[in-house]
Amino acid sequence: MSSSPSSSSSSSSSATSRKDAVFIVLLIILWYSTNIGVLLLNKFLLSNYGFAFPIFLTMCHMSACAILSYVSIMFLKVVPPQRIKSRSQFLRIATLSVVFCGSVVGGNISLKYLPVSFNQAVGATTPFFTALFAYMMTRKREAWATYTCLVPVVAGVVIASGGEPSFHLYGFIMCIGATAARAFKSVLQGVLLSSEGEKLSSMNLMLYMAPIAVVVLLPAALVMEPSAWDVVLSLGQEHKLMWILLFINSTMAYGANLCNFLVTKHTSALTLQVLGNAKGAVAVVISILIFQNPVTFIGIAGYTMTVMGVVAYGESKRRYK
Repeated sequence: MSSSPSSSSSSSSSATSRKDAVFIVLLIILWYSTNIGVLLLNKFLLSNYGFAFPIFLTMCHMSACAILSYVSIMFLKVVPPQRIKSRSQFLRIATLSVVFCGSVVGGNISLKYLPVSFNQAVGATTPFFTALFAYMMTRKREAWATYTCLVPVVAGVVIASGGEPSFHLYGFIMCIGATAARAFKSVLQGVLLSSEGEKLSSMNLMLYMAPIAVVVLLPAALVMEPSAWDVVLSLGQEHKLMWILLFINSTMAYGANLCNFLVTKHTSALTLQVLGNAKGAVAVVISILIFQNPVTFIGIAGYTMTVMGVVAYGESKRRYK
């Protein structure tokens, strides 16, 4: 007896859906691995390995992003290439690139002084700054319930700061600055590249932003971190592993951006938000296990309050769209 066409079609679609589910799960695991991996390696290199050059490290990341973005788009055809259509559009992308540089450098500087767990707690306040800049720059208002959800986001960080044994004021200021710059960049991107003809996919935007970032960071590294090259070469001679770590770290920085694009493409906005919140918590737990930095009940309570506020904020935004 032969199977009916409908049952054959049903089993085929079931197999396809299973493959899709496996692909998405593997993609999420890779997304978590690259994001958390680059964060932990940044901390290890900047604080535990004697590689105290956050601007130089960011330049390595951007160099890898520039090269790998070009390979991914022009040769691997991950996304169709998009061209810059005007000088005005280029200047807007350059502005975004400078802001992006500031956020990444600030985040890396903060990792020199703060544990990853506290760095992530402060980073979770991004929605607060996004809402603030969105109102200041575009007069975009949210529902009062949505703004109310931001109270525990900020209060949690204040509580976590008071309970953080490794609190460092300069590191905290850099981390707050990096978080604000990240939020500012996302709002600015919506303002500057708002017309349909100028919108770029995140991968194409990285293709153009990364080389500009390298051009900005190279002179900054030469002026502000003049001994970086000598120290890097001497560390490389002493520890051959350093070159491998630097290569993996820089490649992971691009991998995190690529995975973020793919996860966004293959999942819903709500799923991405939930996964993003969980990713921060996973990074905190892993960093505490690896670096053994002291934590207090007050610090954990503050971080938990912030995450709960972020979750409530996301749900409120979805509900009052």
